[in-house]
Amino acid sequence: MELNLLFAALSTFILNVPFGFIRQGFKKFSVMWFVCIHAPIPFVILFRHLFGLGFQLYTYPIMVSAFFLGQFAGKKIRIRRNTKKSLAEELQSEEIKKDQL
Repeated sequence: MELNLLFAALSTFILNVPFGFIRQGFKKFSVMWFVCIHAPIPFVILFRHLFGLGFQLYTYPIMVSAFFLGQFAGKKIRIRRNTKKSLAEELQSEEIKKDQL
């Protein structure tokens, strides 16, 4: 049973990373922001059913943690990607300015 809980939590985490990535692009508390948070919930319920977890109370902290950690990881990946992109653009514009002088 514990191995099934681990696999369900890992599946939940992996499922939520892209949703957290997408969610970071929307204004906080907008409709699409809420959709990105709530869209994976039916899949998490499906994972609970497929892995035979049922709805025992001890599984909730692990599954909820996996859910929000996946969202958080996706958000951080997007922030890091945007930061790297903006730094690269800034360096490129500085090189162009130097070449013009």
